Formats: sequence, C-alpha cells, structure tokens
Amino acid sequence: MRISRRAFPAVLATALAALAALVGAGRADAPVPLARIGQITDRVGALGDRRPEVAVALDGLYARHRLQLFTVYVTGFSGSPPQAWADRTAALNGLGRKDILLAVATHDRRYAVSADPQSGLTRAQLDRVGDEAIEPALRQDDWAGAAVGAAGGYDAVLSGRPVVRPAVTPGPPDPGRTGGGTTGAVWVPVAALAAAGLLTLWAYRRRRPKPRPVRTSAGRGAARWEGRPRLPVPVTPLPELDAQARELLVATDDAVRTSEEDVGFASAQFGDEAVEPFAEAVAYAKGELTAAFRLRQKLDDAFPEDDAVRRQMLDEILSRCTQANRRLDAESEAFDRLRAMEANAPQVLERAEAEAAALPGRIAAAESLLGPLAARYADSALEPVAGYPAEARDRLDFARGSLDQARASLGTDHGRTAVFVRAAEGALDQATTLADAVTRREQELHAAEAALSAALAETDADLAEARAVLGAGVQGPGGSSRYGAGGGTGVYGDVAGRAGGAHAELRGRVARAEAVLAAVREEAATGRPDPIAALRRVQDADQALDRALTGVREDEAVRRRATALLGQAMLAARSEVAAARDAVTTHRGAVGSRARTRLAEAERLLRQAEQATAGDPAAALEHARAADRLARDAQAHARDDVSGFGPDRTGRAPTGAGGMGGAVLGGILLGDLLGGGRRGGYGFGGFGGGLGGGFGGAGPGSFGGGRTRGRMGGGGRP
Repeated sequence: MRISRRAFPAVLATALAALAALVGAGRADAPVPLARIGQITDRVGALGDRRPEVAVALDGLYARHRLQLFTVYVTGFSGSPPQAWADRTAALNGLGRKDILLAVATHDRRYAVSADPQSGLTRAQLDRVGDEAIEPALRQDDWAGAAVGAAGGYDAVLSGRPVVRPAVTPGPPDPGRTGGGTTGAVWVPVAALAAAGLLTLWAYRRRRPKPRPVRTSAGRGAARWEGRPRLPVPVTPLPELDAQARELLVATDDAVRTSEEDVGFASAQFGDEAVEPFAEAVAYAKGELTAAFRLRQKLDDAFPEDDAVRRQMLDEILSRCTQANRRLDAESEAFDRLRAMEANAPQVLERAEAEAAALPGRIAAAESLLGPLAARYADSALEPVAGYPAEARDRLDFARGSLDQARASLGTDHGRTAVFVRAAEGALDQATTLADAVTRREQELHAAEAALSAALAETDADLAEARAVLGAGVQGPGGSSRYGAGGGTGVYGDVAGRAGGAHAELRGRVARAEAVLAAVREEAATGRPDPIAALRRVQDADQALDRALTGVREDEAVRRRATALLGQAMLAARSEVAAARDAVTTHRGAVGSRARTRLAEAERLLRQAEQATAGDPAAALEHARAADRLARDAQAHARDDVSGFGPDRTGRAPTGAGGMGGAVLGGILLGDLLGGGRRGGYGFGGFGGGLGGGFGGAGPGSFGGGRTRGRMGGGGRP
C-alpha cells in the first residue's frame, strides 16, 4: 500500500486520534492470559524484588491445601466491574475448582477475587480474608503484601485458625507509571509526536522500497528479496503440541518417581527430618503432575473438546509439568549435598551389598508361591505378576554387577563408585517391588475369596427380597406402591404403566443376578476361579438389584448395603491400583502416557473413595469402582507398551546382558543406550561384556527434574 501526498495528512490525523484513544485506554487492561509459568502475572511491575516472597507464600498454600492462588496485577479493568473482569479472566485461563484468582488494578485502586463455588471456601470466608488480609495491604500500596496476606488468610480459614492481619510494607502508589495524575498529560503529546515521526518515516520508506536481507535458516550468508511480506509467527500444530504434552508427561512422571525413590533412600540413611524439604518438593511436583494427568484424562475421554479448548488444556499440561520439573531441579544441588554419594560411597555400598545378599531368599519365596497359585487360580488372576520373579532376579543380576564395579573402583574413583552404587540402589528397589508383588497378590486373592463368600450370601438375601417384591407388589417406606402389574387408562394408567415397567426391570435384574451367581459358583466348584474378577461380577449384579430395591427399603438399610458393597469395591480397587502402580514403576522405561494417565486418575479416585467412606458411602462406592476400572485399563496399556519394547515383541520383559535390558526397561538407566528410542523396539545386541566397561554412555537417574536428573551420566529425557 502507498499513501499519496494528499492523503497523508488525513491518515496522520486518523492515526494520531487512534493513538490518543489507545493511550487513554492504556490505563486499563482487558481480561488477560495468565503467565504460562508460575502463578504470578505482574504487568505493571508491582511486586518488584518481592516477587520471590509472593511465590513462596503461594507455594506454601498449595503444599498445605492443594489450593492454587493465582495473582494478576494490571493497570485497570477496562471499565468492567472488578468481579466480572476477574471471573472472565479465570474462565479465559481455564482455572479449575481448586484455583483462585486475585486480580488487582493498581491505577484504578480496585481488586476482586474469583473462586469456584466448590473451592472449599465459603463466601463468608472469602470476605473475611478480603477484609482482614488483602484490603489493609492494598490501602497502603503494599501490592506484594496483599498476595501474601491472601495466601495466609486462605490457609488460616481452611485450617480453622483466625485470619491475621499482615504487616504492611508500603510500595509505589501507581507502579509502572510515573508522575502521578499528570502521566497522561505528559505522555500523550510525546507519543503523538513520536507517532507522527514514525508514520512519516514509514510512508517515505513505503514509497521507496529497498531490498531487505534475510538470513537463511542455516545461518550462512543472506538472500535478498524485494517486496517479500513478513510471515506470521507459526503456531505449533495441535498434533505436535499433543505429542509434546505426552512426552513431557512421561518424562515428568519418570522424574517424580525417581526423585521419590531417592528421597526414600536418603530417609533410610539420614532420617525423615533431614529429607523433609525434598519430600515437600516431591509432593509439590506430584500435585502438579496429578493435575496435568487429570487434564490428559479429560482429553482422552469420549467427549472431544474443540481445538481452542484442546490447545488451552495442552498448554496447561506443559506448564504444570514444567513447574514440577523446575521445583525438583531447584532442590537437586541441596539433595546432592545431603547424600554426598562420593564421600559416603563406602557406607552406601555396604548397605546395598547387605540388601543384595538378602534378596535371593525373598525372590525364591515369591517364585515358590506362583506354582501353587497357578494350580489354584485362573491365569487372569495371576496375570499382573506373571514373570515377576524372573524379572526380579534379572534386576538383582544387574545390581550385583553394578556393586562389583563399585567395589572395584572404591578408593580410586569415588565418582565412578557413586554412579554404580546409585544404579544398584534402583535395581534392588525394583527387585524388591517385583518379589513383594507376588506375595501381595496371594494375600489379595485369599481376601477376595473370603469377600466373595460374603457377597454371594448378601446377594442371595437381596434376591429373596426382590422376589418378594415381584410376587406381592410391596409398598415402600412412604406407603406408595413402587412396583405393580400395570393397566388402567388416562393419568392413572400412565402411572401404573411406569410401575409395570419398573416391575419388568426388576425381573430382568433378578434373572441376571441369578445367572451370575450360578456361573461364579460353578467356576469355584469345577475350575480355577479368579476371585477378584468374580467378586467384581457379583458386585455388579448386586448393585443393580440394590438400585432397584432402594424405593422399598428404609434409609438405614440402603446405607448399610452401600457400606457392604463399598468394602468389596475397595478391596478390588486397591488390588488393581497397586498392580498398575507396580507395572508402571518397574517398567517405566517402556510405559507411555496412556497407562500413566489412567493410573494417576485411578489413584486420585481411590483417594477420593477413602476420604468419602465415612460420610458418603454411595459416592465412595462410585469412586472405588471407577478407580478399579481405570487401574485395569492402565495395566492393559502397560502390557501393550512392554510388548513392543523387546526385540522379539513377545510381551515378555527383556532380560540378559547382565541385567542391562531390565535396567533400561525399569528406567534405572537413562539415555538412548539401546538405540531406537522409547517404545520403538530396542535392540539388545552390542553389549559384549555387559557391565564390564560400564553403562555404555548411559547412567542412572537421580533426584531432580528434566534438567538435572541425568547428571550422573544418563542424559535424562526432555
């Protein structure tokens, strides 16, 4: 586009008018996207050097109550009511049930708090914190103090303590601006003159275009183009963004699991008090990771989101995983000082050798259990632990080789000793987990058998009650007929028709329960049963009966039956969640995001079930059953991932090569040691002497996030 000499004054006048309007509007900000990293968005520099103080307060609130307080400082609210502006900003950024937004307009001197009704805070509590902890700071321009006070106030009301008015440190009255109320008067003319000059220069350059050098992508030399338009900044395509989110979820989950293990090793060495800061860092990272997995589960469910919402959710996954990794990275140096692996290598080596000496008996005991269990129970009952003793022995072989290398380098190369000892620790921990999983499965199967006997008796009683209802049309507690034969005309005929439909529904549920009980009893008498699966089938049939009979039972009877069903459901859910956790933990070098996402959601729902057990058995029952289902899905996905890991694609975990294959499968060693990338079909040739020359360029993972967890030679993952 070119501007003629005649048109130029008009264009200039229009531009200056628009600029004046923009400068006037510059006092306010539309609802804004919050900072991608962290919970602080400061567009006016209100916090200054007190930003770290605010971050610590926000982190403390989250660590204690899993409540995220986001803060945003802007000039103004664009003429909108403060509450409407805050609510729109919260909606724009996808803040959830446990997220609160504190919005402060520093020039307009107004603020608002946006909280979900289910955040756990009542309106009265929000008002109390505002009156006692936020407004006193804002009245004296203590912008950072308002955020610190809000975090402390919410912590207080959630903990049942009184809200304490914070100490006030006054700050600048209008941060980000100078000259007080004359700001606009001073800067509008200056901005207008600057705009006039820039616009004149722009018009002149547009009349005489010059070739513009463009550096090549390789950075060698330049190419000249005339009239080449500027291209927009490319947006990451959704499929690529989705792949990035999945990869970062897996890497972050690996980092959290390894860090948690390392904290356990340090706790055994130095005590719980010494590792408390690192345990808190792991807890924070796990909280962020759980929230990220929750979003991933929503993306994977049967209800597709539109592209804009999907992009927003993927961005939040990346942000939360980044936060988790940064928190772990920030503590890694202090953790290294605590463990001092090189200095303490002899003591740690001695402890690891003692553990390795005790493991063969533990593994043998687990292996001796599998034979009798296989003769007594169905293959499906033992599928979660099939092959675990062999894998445990493989991890033990790797640990022994690592300990031999550590012993050989002791006194000559402390760094090398530390690396081999840390690798041995990880292998011994996984060998113990694999062996203990078999013992735990035996106990779970015995418990399921006992629960199944009780469940069969309870379902028999429910069937007798249902048959009585079908035969007599029993009235419910309120005197109204719940079930009947149907018939009649008009309105009354419609009511009777619905009763007849309920009658038919109950009859179908009775028939189904009778069939399930007959099949389960036949399996127990003639075959090798799977008591956990049988308990689940009986529970499904009995729960359907209970729902149909709710209308003819007293409230106490309904509650008693829900409690009985809950106990059975919790047994199955805990068993399957534990099996899924073991599968992911000991095979995390191969397991992808699908299994991890389902496991994280199953663990979250199981915690909800445990919390609701006393107060709301019906809700707890639904959570437990959902956790059971997701945990079984996680196991299935994990098996699929492991089956594509080894060179023969048989579904068996790789062993041999001095346990090296199992060490990579278990995520003990990091890096592309075996070639081909994760889940791409690793090759196991080329190891030669196994551990004789070290780890072939790889190394063990240790406490830390993506930047630091591979510092012992493993390189880590993105």
